[in-house]
Amino acid sequence: MAEPPAPTPQPRRVMALGASGTIGRATVSALLDRGHEVVCFLRPAASGDPRRGLPERAVLRFGDATDPAALSRTGFRGERFDAVVSCMASRAGAPADAWAVERDAQLRALEAAQAAGADQFVLLSAICVQKPLLEFQKAKLAFEEALIASGMAYSIVRPTAFFKSLSGQVARVKAGKPYLVFGDGRLTACKPIGDGDLAAFLADCLDLPERRNRILPIGGPGPALTPRDQGEALFKLLGREARFRQVPVALLDAIIGGLTLAGRVSSRLRDKAEFARIGRYYATESMLVLNPETGRYDSDATPETGTETLFAYQARLLRGEAALDRGAHAVF
Repeated sequence: MAEPPAPTPQPRRVMALGASGTIGRATVSALLDRGHEVVCFLRPAASGDPRRGLPERAVLRFGDATDPAALSRTGFRGERFDAVVSCMASRAGAPADAWAVERDAQLRALEAAQAAGADQFVLLSAICVQKPLLEFQKAKLAFEEALIASGMAYSIVRPTAFFKSLSGQVARVKAGKPYLVFGDGRLTACKPIGDGDLAAFLADCLDLPERRNRILPIGGPGPALTPRDQGEALFKLLGREARFRQVPVALLDAIIGGLTLAGRVSSRLRDKAEFARIGRYYATESMLVLNPETGRYDSDATPETGTETLFAYQARLLRGEAALDRGAHAVF
């Protein structure tokens, strides 16, 4: 097992947002391991463990980040903070929720951070904002632009696909069913990144000058993988012959068309149409750095970090050594 990192030479008081998600929890642990003092602002728990698995060393405060006053009143409380690390994100990507969280709540967090004396903001964004066709992507970009213009030191981290969002078919394949792919399974590629490796990258943004005032695309250890690669490796882990079921992208187009028409009279169906568009986006667009000159995704230009591979993680899943908590990623 790897040794924990040495404490940072400059411990800071950090406000952590979005700390209840799997990446948020891992990031809080990484910050604590580096010697920072961490205060987490969380949605109140409806039931179960109010700490949501967060370490005892983390201070928890509760409120609704979409409430204009809650973050300042019950989160920062007029106290001094040095930095904000935000993993906050819309739960499902519905347009209204996306703008309320990805832009508006983040803007309030930025304003509260500045009032608290913070001079650094580390933002977990997403690599898909390079080609913004969806409302949640546009909302993320709107806040990125505001953060860059704010004058505060920033690190905007744009990760590729997460292990958890690529592991939804593990149980299905284990049960003897074929692996589902769109088209021939080679339409897209990504460099998957694990929660721990991404958390370490985010936490180290506070200390590494070369990550300051930069947009940072990041993937896990390569090579880039297509969905077909992922399926073949999963069957190999199970010791079975690979079986695939190909789903035509045109099916998604038909669903989107029908929901878009129905959405003219129903806000619920408008949201469903957006969810279908999100699904199509991830079925047809790679999570790699996009070359603006060629319009093509570039595996070689996509930076890598960490040591854990998707297949090592899925092997742990199959052995029962890891749990799959997809949360909002089940939508994608």
